[in-house]
Amino acid sequence: MTLLGIYFFAPARVDPVKALAALAPSRTMIPSVRVQPAPQDGVERLGTWAMRNVPDTVWLRTPVKELNLLGRSLTRFYGERIVFAAYGLAIAPLAVWVVGLFGLELPPVVSVAGAVFLAVVMFFVPNYNAIDDAKKMRTELRREVATYVEAVAFERAGGSGVRQAMEHAAAAGDHWVWARISQELTQSRTSGQSPWDALEALGDELTLPELANVAHVLRLAGEEGTAVAASLQAQRTALRAALVTDDLAAANAANERMDIPRSLLGVVFLALLMAPAVLRIFQNT
Repeated sequence: MTLLGIYFFAPARVDPVKALAALAPSRTMIPSVRVQPAPQDGVERLGTWAMRNVPDTVWLRTPVKELNLLGRSLTRFYGERIVFAAYGLAIAPLAVWVVGLFGLELPPVVSVAGAVFLAVVMFFVPNYNAIDDAKKMRTELRREVATYVEAVAFERAGGSGVRQAMEHAAAAGDHWVWARISQELTQSRTSGQSPWDALEALGDELTLPELANVAHVLRLAGEEGTAVAASLQAQRTALRAALVTDDLAAANAANERMDIPRSLLGVVFLALLMAPAVLRIFQNT
C-alpha cells in the first residue's frame, strides 16, 4: 500500500521538450480563413490512391508553393492530373470514331498515337492551371499588401509602436492574407520572435517578396529606431506602380488574344469567297 501511495501521489516526470512542443502555437493555416474542410470526393480519393501507388518520378514537377498559396490539396491535384490524362486518352479514339461515321477510315496507329499524345498533354494541364491561378492570386495579394503597408504607415503616423502598428493594421482587413498576417504576428508574440521576422517568413512562404521588403523596412524601425514613414510610403508607391504595370500588361495580352478570333474570322470569310471559284476549277479539271 505504501508503494502504491508513493506511485499515485509522487510528482510525475515531465519531458521539457514535449511540454514546450505542446505549448507552442500551431503554424497551420486558419481553416475558417482559407478553405472549409469537406469530405473527399472521387477525385481526391483517386489522388490519395495515386500518391500511395504511383512513383514520384511520374509526376515530374509538382507546384507545391502554388498549391499552398491557392489552398488546394495534393490529393486533389494528383487526382485531377489522372482525370485529365484519362480525358486525353478518350478524345482521340472518339474523334477517330466520329470521322469514321463520315466514311473516312483512319489507321489504328492514328488513334493510338493521338491518344498517347493527348494524354501526355492533358496530364500537365493541372500544372498550368495551378501556376496561372497562383500568378493571379499573387497579383491580388500585392494589392492587399499595398493596402496593408498604407495602414501600417497610418498607425505609425498616429504614434503607435512598430509591433502595435503592424497588429492594429492587420486587424483592419477582411481578406484572408490579413488574417494570416495577424495570425503570424500573434504567434510571434507568444514565441518571442520579432514581428518583422514573422512577416518576412510569411512573405517567403507565400512567395511575396513585397511583403519581405516591408518586413525589412519595419526591422529598421524596430531595431534601430529609424523613421520609416517615408520608406513605407515609397514601398506603397512602388507596389501601386507595379500593379498598374501588371494591369496594363494584362490588358495588352487580352487585346492580343482578341486579335486571334478576328484574324480567324477574316480567314474564314476569304475561304467562303474563294470556295465557289475553287470548286469550279476542280470541276473543269
